[in-house]
Amino acid sequence: MSGKKKVLVVYKKTTLQRYGKDDERIAKLLAAGDASVDVLEHAHATHVATLEATKAHLKGRRDVAVTFRHQHEDDGNGWDLVITLGGDGTLLWASHTVDDQTPMLAINSSPETSVGYFCAGAPDELEALVDGALAGELEPTRLSRMEVAVDDRVHTKRVLNDVLFCHKSPAAATRYLIVPLDAEGRPKGQAEGHTSSGIWAGPAAGSTAAQRSAGGKVLPVQSKKIQWVVREPYRPGDVTHEYAKGLLRAGETLSVKSKIREGRLFFDGAQKVVKVDIGSEIRLRRSDESLTLLGLKARGRFGRK
Repeated sequence: MSGKKKVLVVYKKTTLQRYGKDDERIAKLLAAGDASVDVLEHAHATHVATLEATKAHLKGRRDVAVTFRHQHEDDGNGWDLVITLGGDGTLLWASHTVDDQTPMLAINSSPETSVGYFCAGAPDELEALVDGALAGELEPTRLSRMEVAVDDRVHTKRVLNDVLFCHKSPAAATRYLIVPLDAEGRPKGQAEGHTSSGIWAGPAAGSTAAQRSAGGKVLPVQSKKIQWVVREPYRPGDVTHEYAKGLLRAGETLSVKSKIREGRLFFDGAQKVVKVDIGSEIRLRRSDESLTLLGLKARGRFGRK
């Protein structure tokens, strides 16, 4: 490739940056050494140091044109590499702006306080990881993502971790009908009614998180299957559910029809939310847009294929 490589660095804002020491409550808790905020200053300092080190390293390379920002915008600039500084939350949100042709490198900017399952390494490995990514020396891992549609409108093709469908209030029951569809869009059985605290669904990369906690299985990370797991199902009497959990194979779709007025879909966390009304149909399937993460296999993040 000729010319400079275009690199985007997406970084999180720390809790202190978002709320600030000027926040009266946080200031009082910090001054009192309260356990609820005891890591905030350290996490902030570590993250800021990682960001500054990244700026210095990349701006010192003449073969790179680098852009830094904390917004997660999809501007279609044709990046050669997207780097995230934060934890899994930063990587997940930024991944919604990245197509299937652009590799991503995630660096955990505060390993002591941040989960970094998708991250290739920590701040002390920053320069080696960035240089390896730019040189094409880090092993790529292609991960399946999930497509989500509501009433035939596709809202995203880039769910990497999971989607939660539930009532807007965590204390309220979620009621819905569920049935898997074959590759031709035909029901594979009778639609089954459920009352629960919601339903999780996602590709293999998310199977170690909420899906596992709800009783699902951990899938090989490069599996192309989509898994769904009903969360805390209500089973009155001797009622059994065939579709309390399951796997979608190539071409299959999961149909979930809402029976509530105030349903919500949460994509890869709580920042992107879609309202779902009564009678609306949610369709979940494997996306045709995968995601390439760099440097994971060498660190044994996901084990063998």
